[in-house]
Amino acid sequence: MITTFTNWALDESPSSRRQAAWGNRYRTWLKLRTNPLGMIGLSIIAVFVAIAIFAPLLATHDPATQDLANRLARPSAVHWFGTDELGRDIYSRIVYGGRVTLGMVIAVVVLVAPIGLAIGCIAGYFGGIVDTILMRLTDIFLAFPRLVLALAFVAALTPGIESAVLAIALTAWPPYARLARAETMTVRGSDFIAAYRLTGGSAWRIIFRHIAPLCIPSLVVRVTLDMSSIIITAASLGFLGMGAQPPSPEWGAMIATAKRFIFDQWWVATIPGIAIFLVSLAFNFIGDALRDVLDPKES
Repeated sequence: MITTFTNWALDESPSSRRQAAWGNRYRTWLKLRTNPLGMIGLSIIAVFVAIAIFAPLLATHDPATQDLANRLARPSAVHWFGTDELGRDIYSRIVYGGRVTLGMVIAVVVLVAPIGLAIGCIAGYFGGIVDTILMRLTDIFLAFPRLVLALAFVAALTPGIESAVLAIALTAWPPYARLARAETMTVRGSDFIAAYRLTGGSAWRIIFRHIAPLCIPSLVVRVTLDMSSIIITAASLGFLGMGAQPPSPEWGAMIATAKRFIFDQWWVATIPGIAIFLVSLAFNFIGDALRDVLDPKES
């Protein structure tokens, strides 16, 4: 079965567009597989995603159950990563916290990637006053540090996961828009675009059917590299009390409540910090690997 698919995907003379697309994806995977750091990052993310999905099966305790008689207990066979200031099992909270943190990251990416892609492609294709207006709007958002702007948006809303996701999304789209604009400007004068325009194709169909797909590889690399900053921003909002609210087991909020115990009960703050570090590092590894694989100059 695998051999049949491999031969079909790697056929040098594909018989359909679908076969050509799958062949391109499979060749990309084969290149990615040869990158050790990329595979390490992919493995780490796969582990954390699996942990988040199967959290009810993997958790040893209820993450919200308090046991004040057992507060700040050291790591042991009963509590693998110890307990926090309210006696809650840190391991179980890390496991369930993966759902919150990774869920926020996925929600942000789903929101910002299409918005940035659309704005950048429209600005790059039409140019003129449209480009000026959209890029000056982008420059306004880029003029503010992401965390500061996110804090301002959350402060104007109600602190919580939904507000944090919306605030991060509103501050994360400008780099994607500028990247898509640059990619669009390099291809809008191509012969195949001119030929399609001569056949009567509308500008919107050209943008979203022919130009936007060409921008996706670069956008995927940028999104993957930005995952770590999105995670850190989400954790920072939680740390400052503007993101996930107690008793939600969000990693940044866990560090915030544990900061006063960091010298005596180091595990309370260190464990969620390690989780944030590992996931952020893994996304950076994957982003670097994808940049090498998808860069046409490396082919």
